[in-house]
Amino acid sequence: MTGLPEVAIAVDGGGSKTDVVALDAAGTILAHARGTGSNPQVAGLPAAMRVIGDAVERVREEAGPHRLVRFGLYLAGLDLPAEIAAFRGALAEAAWAAGVPEDAVVTDYDLSALLEAGTDSPDAVAVVCGTGINAVGRAADGRTARFPALGMISGDWGGGGQLGMQALWHAARAEDGREPASVLTRLVPELFGLATVPEVTEALHFGRIPQRRIAELSPLLFSAARAGEPLALADVVHQADEIVLMATTALRRLELLDAAVPVVLGGGVLAAADPLLLDRIRAGLAVQAPRAHVELVTAPPIVGAVALVLRALGAAPAAVATAREAVELAVQPVAAG
Repeated sequence: MTGLPEVAIAVDGGGSKTDVVALDAAGTILAHARGTGSNPQVAGLPAAMRVIGDAVERVREEAGPHRLVRFGLYLAGLDLPAEIAAFRGALAEAAWAAGVPEDAVVTDYDLSALLEAGTDSPDAVAVVCGTGINAVGRAADGRTARFPALGMISGDWGGGGQLGMQALWHAARAEDGREPASVLTRLVPELFGLATVPEVTEALHFGRIPQRRIAELSPLLFSAARAGEPLALADVVHQADEIVLMATTALRRLELLDAAVPVVLGGGVLAAADPLLLDRIRAGLAVQAPRAHVELVTAPPIVGAVALVLRALGAAPAAVATAREAVELAVQPVAAG
């Protein structure tokens, strides 16, 4: 096997999709595969492993005979040390990861890839708002600021799942008269191909619509806010303020509130670039961290995962730049939520 070409694999897994890329040290993209969500907190560890494994096997087959020398896996849902340990334990038993030296496998949460995709600054903060919400900060001296990101039980509010539920909440209440009339009473059932909001409620209750699809309603909340509906607008404002709060809390913990620091924003909700949301975020940061500047990442986070893997291989900057550009062209971002 020593004469086989060396290949690295980068994985970015979120709540709604999983991207896997095989590449060589020159930054040439050999194969790409996309699967469904692989967040172990949402799908469960066995299901997440199956999704990742299926995609890895596809890219390895497409890449042709090779020797796998590097594996970088960056996943949503690896927020606690116990979760990372459990995932690494499952990975050690996976046939599709066999043969890679243990010190050549990196497992981390998805915000590492988002940071890499958005900035090369040693002082930086990133906030992801996709299916869920999370943030991370890093300082040049090696300090980091992280959050458990376990939803409302760890003090979090927002993300496509929460915003989608808010859209359904308002639609149901507008339908039965507990809230004013709303465009959501039409938009919500339309998304699922149904006639009324009660039909959506019943379909979710009996499992005919999977709960995970509630996140698909997130863009509808923004539509209602743009139509001037005050309750939907209040939710968008709440989401923006939570994003500012997470970013400025990370900056404060790292003693960077007064520094000229990039705040990287990514994930499907933020990448949709809704002006109501982004304007409120920028205004909030201008007050709380006036020297910070927003870097909106609309490229898929696999771009950052690929860059991290290549840097770990010692690839030349030109190879990293080549790979980033190729991945941006080849891999389409997912929609908000």
